[in-house]
Amino acid sequence: MPTYHAPLKDYRFVLNELIQLDNYTNLPGFQDATRETVDAILEEGAKFVEGVIAPINQIGDKEGCKLKDGVVTTPTGFKEAYKQYVEGGWAGLTAEPDFGGQGLPHIVGFVMSEMMTAANMAFSMYPGLSHGAYEAILKHGTDEQRKTYLPKLIEGSWTGTMNLTEPHCGTDLGLMRTKAEPQKDGSFKITGTKIFISAGEHDMAENIIHLVLAKIPGGPSGIKGVSLFIVPKFLVNADGSLGERNGVTCGSIEHKMGIHGNSTCVLNYDGAKGWLIGEAHKGMRAMFTMMNAARLGVGIQGLGVGDVAFQNGLAYAKDRLQMRSISGVKAPDKPADPIIVHPDVRRMLMTMKAFTEGARAFALETGLKIDFAQKHPDEAARREAEDYVALVTPVIKAYLTDMGYETATMAQQCLGGHGYIWEHGMEQFVRDARIAMIYEGANGVQALDLVGRKLPEGMGRLLRTFFHPIDRFIQENMTDAKIAKDYVMPLAKAFARLQQATAWIAEQGMKSPDEAGGASSDYLKMFALVALGHVWARTAKIAHEKLANGADDKPFYETKLVTAKFFMDRMLPDTSGLLAKIQAGADSMMKLDAEAF
Repeated sequence: MPTYHAPLKDYRFVLNELIQLDNYTNLPGFQDATRETVDAILEEGAKFVEGVIAPINQIGDKEGCKLKDGVVTTPTGFKEAYKQYVEGGWAGLTAEPDFGGQGLPHIVGFVMSEMMTAANMAFSMYPGLSHGAYEAILKHGTDEQRKTYLPKLIEGSWTGTMNLTEPHCGTDLGLMRTKAEPQKDGSFKITGTKIFISAGEHDMAENIIHLVLAKIPGGPSGIKGVSLFIVPKFLVNADGSLGERNGVTCGSIEHKMGIHGNSTCVLNYDGAKGWLIGEAHKGMRAMFTMMNAARLGVGIQGLGVGDVAFQNGLAYAKDRLQMRSISGVKAPDKPADPIIVHPDVRRMLMTMKAFTEGARAFALETGLKIDFAQKHPDEAARREAEDYVALVTPVIKAYLTDMGYETATMAQQCLGGHGYIWEHGMEQFVRDARIAMIYEGANGVQALDLVGRKLPEGMGRLLRTFFHPIDRFIQENMTDAKIAKDYVMPLAKAFARLQQATAWIAEQGMKSPDEAGGASSDYLKMFALVALGHVWARTAKIAHEKLANGADDKPFYETKLVTAKFFMDRMLPDTSGLLAKIQAGADSMMKLDAEAF
């Protein structure tokens, strides 16, 4: 049976030493986020996910959800665990105090999301989607809508969903057929079918608030005619109590490769009553608020599943005895050496470790930028943070899920044949991780978003929020003898390659969109590697300083230095090959006629 232990020590390092959260307690929303308070929250969160959520992970995978007479029953223990989640106040951790939330920084919510996903990805999706619905209603809803829906979503007694996909359209939402007919009372009659709706129907909450994309008859064609609607499972009376069942039903639940514990539903809207959120025909603007929050959340899912897979792969590698080390016996008192002594196993373990720890820091720093974008008193600082978050959102979504899946498969490889057997849990991590590369915008779409939208926006304005801090770090530390050769110089070389690739795409993409499209996935990966390289170079600087000052936990910082060196030696050089692929162009990719395949 797999286990999970929240990496509290690494969280403390990132929050307290790399990000230095204490420096921001003077900002709105950060006053209560003292080191002691945040540490206490994470300690309690770890106890909850390790003791309550993780033990029902395999149960959820084995039992799945069941649909009978339109009612979905979640796996054994899920309903009780969700009740504890609500009673513990976890649903409102980062939500606005005006509506009953605790108002803590998003960066704290990101930590909790990673722990939840690592412990039980399928379970974590129920409250995760509710947060996206909360964000959309908070930013685009009317005062009355906020008053009606937000307190219950924050409390957790109601959950939320996002309804985009239809049987004939996914990414191209302009093709949708679900319609919303205006009614005399100001509501709309919603009719259509939505598929792949995570947590679309379940037995854990009193009500489910669906956010549904639909077209108002007579509106513009394509994506410009899409509007967003609030469609509750149960109608809400004027006094806040629940009324009659709305015209939305679960037609079926999908039989999926993974995340069996989450109910992925086909929802049929048969004249359901809904209310417009935001402006008519401007639904994508409001939905993108929810989608961007969801994309960052999915990136965290990739990280979380990668980390739990790494933990279990590492534990197995330390325990499993197979053959002797090629450099000499390492465990003479045993009939064979543990497989962790073998170089190829080390290659996989070090790759997993370097990814998870680097990606964690990258993601948490983005969480901090979200807080800046929403709460910083300086307008220029808010704008800069907004630009940064917009730029890196597709990178976090795509790279963390690509590597989360790759990490899970490497951990599975560490287990050998046992990695293929259900009881050991590793094959579930592989199956669960795979969906994160697909939903909330397939990773190829994320790459197109980065190259086609984010790079050119504002004549490169967004890109400067990422490039300038890296360039500044390199310039300030290039002469630091302790880190220049092993950490700063490799980062500088990779950064130069990223700049070359950016210039190439800007030039060639103007001539042919296929050149930019063909380069997009390789460019996104290069971008992510440089982002993690920046994190690891800064980590190495901190570790050297701590060791020079006689740090109490010397092994921890020495381990950070070795891991940073591995990243610089064995992962960051991939930017060279990626640049070569980008500059090779799209001709050989696009030349064949479809029939020639």
